[in-house]
Amino acid sequence: PERDLSKPPLMYVARSFDINKPGTPPEKLKGGVVGGSLIQGVIRVGDEIEISPGVPVEKGGRIHYEPLITKVVNIRAGETDLTEARPGGLIAIGTELDPALTKADKLVGNVVGKAGTLPPITYELTLEYHLLERVLGTKELLKVEPLRPREILMITMGTSITLAIITKMTKEYIELRLRRPVVDFRGVRVAISRQVLGRWRLIGWGITK
Repeated sequence: PERDLSKPPLMYVARSFDINKPGTPPEKLKGGVVGGSLIQGVIRVGDEIEISPGVPVEKGGRIHYEPLITKVVNIRAGETDLTEARPGGLIAIGTELDPALTKADKLVGNVVGKAGTLPPITYELTLEYHLLERVLGTKELLKVEPLRPREILMITMGTSITLAIITKMTKEYIELRLRRPVVDFRGVRVAISRQVLGRWRLIGWGITK
């Protein structure tokens, strides 16, 4: 598909890591790295970026998410250093973040964008949904049963996976309350899975409204 370079850069985080070897002295530590593929736009060394929904923070006994703002220090594709990256192919973005935030894929499921360009985060989604005829991934041919009020589903948006409960539904739309927030993109396709025979199985898809 044609990628739009005029739009603000957007990347789903597929990996995040700490590239420092154990025992590296503090003054030589390199910032955390996030990896993925740009969906749109161009990202350049020196850009100020936002990583959202960010990291969970406890305040007043409740957990909420705080986006991270940082700077692009370097960009790599394989062994090649780049000054800018465009859609297509995997890239690794070096940042000024504390590597403790990025180690062991801690930021997988986040979205990277230019600071100030990402939509807000949300715990609620409305989907125009479409169910498959058969459950995917089972040996037996199992018919997909209709969705039920208060049913728990698994929703996949980009690289973000979260559990969700159906709070309201019609024949065409469902309203969901999410366990962990997502960036509130509209018109994005998401995958819908449910527990079938003890495992999460794909049963349909939806478009965010």
